[in-house]
Amino acid sequence: MTKFNDYINTNAEKLDLYTTAITRAHGKNHPEAFDVRDIYVRIQDKTQAAGEVQPDLNTEFTTLREISDNYAIPDDVCGTYAAVYTMLKEADSLYLS
Repeated sequence: MTKFNDYINTNAEKLDLYTTAITRAHGKNHPEAFDVRDIYVRIQDKTQAAGEVQPDLNTEFTTLREISDNYAIPDDVCGTYAAVYTMLKEADSLYLS
C-alpha cells in the first residue's frame, strides 16, 4: 500500500465527518465547502477501488488546489475547517511524492 493510500484510509472517518460538518457550519459563507466535500468523496471512493495501488487523482487534487486557493484557510472558519484543509494538503503532498 502506498503512503498516500495509507494516509487516506487512516484519516477516512475523520475526513468524512469533518467534510460533512464544514458544509453545515460554513456552507452559506463558503460554498466551496460543498465542492471540497464532493471531491473528498471521489478521492475516498477511488482510493478504496484502487486497493493497494495509488489511484489517479490528478483532476481531484488540481481542482482542490484551485477552489481552496492552495489550501489557504479562510480567516472566519473553525478549527474543523482548518483541519480539513490541513489533512487534504498533506494527502495532496503524499500523492505527489
